[in-house]
Amino acid sequence: MYPLKFQPIFKERLWGGNKLRTVLEKEADGDTVGESWELSGVPGDATTLVNGPYAGKTLPELIGEFPGEVLGNEVLERFGEEFPILIKFIDARLDLSIQLHPGDELARTRHNSFGKTEMWYILDADPGAELIVGFREDVSRERYQQALEGGTLTDLLHYQPVSTGDAFFINSGKIHAIGGGILLAEIQQSSDVTYRVYDFNRRDAQGKLRELHTDLALDAIDYRRRDDFVLDYSRQPNTSNSLARSPYFNTDYLKLDRDRDLQFDGKSFTVFMCLSGTATLVAGGVAEEFRAGETLMLPAAVHKARLATNGCELLQVTA
Repeated sequence: MYPLKFQPIFKERLWGGNKLRTVLEKEADGDTVGESWELSGVPGDATTLVNGPYAGKTLPELIGEFPGEVLGNEVLERFGEEFPILIKFIDARLDLSIQLHPGDELARTRHNSFGKTEMWYILDADPGAELIVGFREDVSRERYQQALEGGTLTDLLHYQPVSTGDAFFINSGKIHAIGGGILLAEIQQSSDVTYRVYDFNRRDAQGKLRELHTDLALDAIDYRRRDDFVLDYSRQPNTSNSLARSPYFNTDYLKLDRDRDLQFDGKSFTVFMCLSGTATLVAGGVAEEFRAGETLMLPAAVHKARLATNGCELLQVTA
């Protein structure tokens, strides 16, 4: 086993832009590319390995051959052979729809899927850029429905200014939207289930209004105001800084200006998302370089590795 590099999957979106190409230097054509799926086991959208002796295999195929070695025995026991997280970079040129995601139980019952809890790390933000995260105050289901039907839903929502380096944790059920002018890294449960409740009456390329899921959302929404979404974290250099902890994924922030030796307990795979600079991940006799906007995965069977760098920022993610 060695550091694994996958071919990103680019997704055109109504609200997408060109920062994946101009800022992160990805080979993404077009000016409406909204998402780069870096690491995915989602059926129909599984990423393909591009380096080493297993190049050409998709992530689920690799897991199928080496489940414990890739995922780690504890991850295998908790989630089976389904890769439990989805790693993305997102470029929002325009506001995304106001939406939310169901929790595990509802998603399993309705969609045979994981729920969707996620976190965001802001890579770039235009002046004045904001997120929508939750309600300004507790609301009842009835008040929410009245506002939605009356076109005043946005009056109930909390607007959060953002800048580079801010990080946020979005629990399932929390109403939210990424605002225009924001480029971010996203770590989430492996789910593509979204309930869109308001889309500013926008039309797609065919001139059609996009589908809304207002009825499905009613039983999934957390109607309480909960100030639990801002991630306050240390940025101490050359060490692991805890950023997010959850039952689904754990994320650390690393700012390195010198090489760092790493040791792992074999319980989980490890994902490195490069936020700035460049680094080389050395493990299993293989050295794989990656730069800002690129992602590497280290299988659980690798217990020792080295990050060689003169300067980089990374997110380190485990399940």
